[in-house]
Amino acid sequence: MAILAWLKSRFSSSGHAEWLYRRGMLRAKLGRVDEAVADYTAVVETAAAPPRVRAMALYNRAIVLYSTGHAAEAGADLKKILSMNGAPAHVRTEARRKLTRVERAAERNDRPDT
Repeated sequence: MAILAWLKSRFSSSGHAEWLYRRGMLRAKLGRVDEAVADYTAVVETAAAPPRVRAMALYNRAIVLYSTGHAAEAGADLKKILSMNGAPAHVRTEARRKLTRVERAAERNDRPDT
């Protein structure tokens, strides 16, 4: 019976979004960042994805994007989390912290050398 529940959750829209999110995490861990970003993007674009999964995918995509030198895109993802309805409080808190660090790093890089 457990296998039927697993199959049902795997092929439902929300279950598929959760599966893509987990695959994105695995790919990021393995250093396959382009594939991880693609998985996270698919989650974000899935209308039936639960808000908590969408928020976590946005956060993880921001982390991967920032680590690969795409600070502006990472900042945009973090700001989306802060304006999302249904994003978990802990994800909002971490997004706010990371956004502060991203913005401070951008300010340091914009300063002229003296």
